[in-house]
Amino acid sequence: MSTTAAGQQQGGGAAPAKRKPVFVKVDQLKPGTSGHTLTVKVVESKTVLQKGRSTSAHLRQTRIAECLVGDETGTIIFTARNDQVDLVKPGTTVILRNAKVDMFKGSMRLAVDKWGRVEVTEPANFAVKEDNNLSLVEYELVNVVEE
Repeated sequence: MSTTAAGQQQGGGAAPAKRKPVFVKVDQLKPGTSGHTLTVKVVESKTVLQKGRSTSAHLRQTRIAECLVGDETGTIIFTARNDQVDLVKPGTTVILRNAKVDMFKGSMRLAVDKWGRVEVTEPANFAVKEDNNLSLVEYELVNVVEE
């Protein structure tokens, strides 16, 4: 007498395959876009805000650093927050996952929020193109009126 498993699901209930990240280059970044994955070298980093405030039992620190990061196509300012500040040291190569382009005073900044990740990786073998800083390009919001 053969027994069959009646409770098995049909259609192979495997989890959907994770999408392979598409790595973009710095010069492909556009204002107001998000979901970027890029490998960049940290050129320089400076802390712009460091304040601590104690909430009941533990001290909460807010740290923000502006880091010039780039690849062989150009550079952009990356705003690192809190724990990210420790990862983005000059000379380090990092992978920014799910990064977004924020506008700050009319220029582009790169940021990784709680939905993204900053990972230190193997040193990259490219030279950073420092004469193409996307954060120096000023954008102006223009309202297009359709007639």
